[in-house]
Amino acid sequence: MTMRRTMLLLFAIADFVALPLLAGAQSMVDSRDSSGTAAVSASATPQLDLTYVLPTQKTKVRNYVFDAFGPYPMVGAAFAAGINQAKNTPPEWKQGAEGFAKRFGSDFGIVAVSTTTRYALAEAFKEDTLYYRCECTGVFPRLRHALFSTFTARRGEDGHRGFSFSDLVAPYAGTMTAVYAWYPSRYSAKDAFRMGNYSLLWYAGANVGLEFLYSGPHSLLSRMHLNNGHGAPDPGPNHPGSANPGSTP
Repeated sequence: MTMRRTMLLLFAIADFVALPLLAGAQSMVDSRDSSGTAAVSASATPQLDLTYVLPTQKTKVRNYVFDAFGPYPMVGAAFAAGINQAKNTPPEWKQGAEGFAKRFGSDFGIVAVSTTTRYALAEAFKEDTLYYRCECTGVFPRLRHALFSTFTARRGEDGHRGFSFSDLVAPYAGTMTAVYAWYPSRYSAKDAFRMGNYSLLWYAGANVGLEFLYSGPHSLLSRMHLNNGHGAPDPGPNHPGSANPGSTP
């Protein structure tokens, strides 16, 4: 895979996130900084509540069901199946409705296994893999934050960031399972690794889209749950982008 194809794929994924639906969508929330707290010293500016809040078990379960079996992974699987159908990959599945159904089921299965692996490992390693938007400004700092978040997660009560083993392993767990469970026998671990790279790029592209698509708590995207798709803990009432106390998102 050439660098040009890689970059084109990444930006194509980010563009697709702009559609109403996206496979494997990450949560859209206003992030807190890595230290877990921050303050604004200007007297004319109210104190911001940036304290990190650890997601509850109920939130994690709801997030898992939504990410693994909700509408976004379904539409994402249909999108990927359409691409594979056009490329006739794998050719053993042929064309037509039956071929598309096999490709859709395969891609949906990969998402389900990858998501299950991510949440299971995150629970085992005490990681919070939800996506938290950057407090920084500027395109490149925010882009860097989105891409960096692909390989990192929150840890501990203070929400400090660290390398995420679950985020790195999950995409390859899904494709490995597909290759050895339902793909044609000629496929090998090398093919699974290659497909896992694409899954990881998809995940990074989703983070980029989630970082830049936020347009306020009352936006259409918010009503479609793209702004807080995972139900991650909301920031305090004084946080930028938060709904006013008592208001309805």
